[in-house]
Amino acid sequence: MKKDEYKFTYEIYDSIDELKEEDAWLLQEAREVTQHAYAPYSHFQVGAIARLANGEIVAGSNQENASFPVGLCAERVLLASASSLYPKVPIDAIAVSYQSGNGHSDHPITPCGICRQALQEFENRVGHPIRLILGGMEGKVIVIPDASMLLPLGFTSEELK
Repeated sequence: MKKDEYKFTYEIYDSIDELKEEDAWLLQEAREVTQHAYAPYSHFQVGAIARLANGEIVAGSNQENASFPVGLCAERVLLASASSLYPKVPIDAIAVSYQSGNGHSDHPITPCGICRQALQEFENRVGHPIRLILGGMEGKVIVIPDASMLLPLGFTSEELK
């Protein structure tokens, strides 16, 4: 038997003020995009904004539906928009923020499992890692250098060949 270990390194900042200017701008925009979320059931509004390799900016927000689980997460709305508007263009960074109608928005949240799978698939498809900048409306910010790090031993298209 052999044992293996999975580790990854990420950055933690005390606030948006410690980020590089371009990352702070993305996170601030993600905070604003939360206003476009349609979340009448959970009252949990999520905004995501991406800077593409070609310099374009694309946004997404979560879209709920009374017929669960028809809703879409902000990250997947963003990925669908980016790949529709700019096919095959890599995403350099995505900032994700949220507002909770049921509590505070004072710490980072990470993408759900389905979004982790979608992010990994997008990275594999375009051959480029996506940096994630994660933060609430205030408080600490986490920067993860490669979205695939959030899905160790992930299922990929290779398994379907």
